[in-house]
Amino acid sequence: MKAIRRNGYGSPEVLHLTEVEKPVPGEGEVLVKICAAGVNPVDYHTLKGGLARFIGWLLRIPENPRVGTDLAGRVEAVGHNITQFKPGAEVFGTCVGSFAEYALARENRLALKPATISFEAAAAVPVAALTALQGLRDKGHIQSGQRVLINGASGGVGTFAVQIAKAFGTEVTAVCSPRNLAMARSIGADQVIDYTQEDFTHHGRPYDLILAVNGYHSLLAYWRALSPHGVYVAAGGTLAQFSQALLLGPWVSKIGSKQMGSMGITKINQPDLVFMSELLAAGKVKPVIERCYSLSEVADAMRYIGTGHAQGKVVITV
Repeated sequence: MKAIRRNGYGSPEVLHLTEVEKPVPGEGEVLVKICAAGVNPVDYHTLKGGLARFIGWLLRIPENPRVGTDLAGRVEAVGHNITQFKPGAEVFGTCVGSFAEYALARENRLALKPATISFEAAAAVPVAALTALQGLRDKGHIQSGQRVLINGASGGVGTFAVQIAKAFGTEVTAVCSPRNLAMARSIGADQVIDYTQEDFTHHGRPYDLILAVNGYHSLLAYWRALSPHGVYVAAGGTLAQFSQALLLGPWVSKIGSKQMGSMGITKINQPDLVFMSELLAAGKVKPVIERCYSLSEVADAMRYIGTGHAQGKVVITV
């Protein structure tokens, strides 16, 4: 089978399309014939190495040449003790090495794909949508009727966050660049803010929940933009922003009624994939896909993700 492999850490030039043996599912594993695979910023940063490479060196974890996380496809075969999926079932979820014609996934990291959406749409969902969902629901404790602001509303996580927040019955303000304002309105944002023209932390309109996906403001600026019992959740952004939320957020939360912090690492799990599947089937969430690339063009897709300017998601069609 054909698969993308990397021969080290670095730029997308380390990626190459090669022939490898088709994997065989073991206990608890499902072999999926990949139809589409989502591309995430985490895939790009993992490729570059950095902290992930350092931690792997400390723990003596062998370098894994496989690339890609999000997947959508058809079940080809199943290993022992698989009870939920049979060959032919259309699924989506995550694995290690989804940029390939076939990949092995754990049963508890897959869910049935809604029949009403394409494989490309399903492949755009897992990491980005679950990051948005867990940031809003689990860390942000989102409630119907709240005023919610999504900073960085035009990327993969941001476009899902706008729609998920609307599905929870909130009033949503999307902050993004001028070229993305119309798109943000089209996916349900009640208000849009062009960050090049207006600083939402200064206009005096408080928000009950702020999810910071991209862009940068100090922790104090976010605190100022919250309602008296508001919640701020960092789900991305610059290293400085993330570090402030992680290190200073819990301390700031102790000295007042406002809660501030980081959502931490996204937890890929089947119940949340099923939750998203239901929203997709109901038409309450529609993945925004800007570009599709072929398997031989994965390096180009990674370069584009690396620019940080993708509108919605980038998907590999296998």
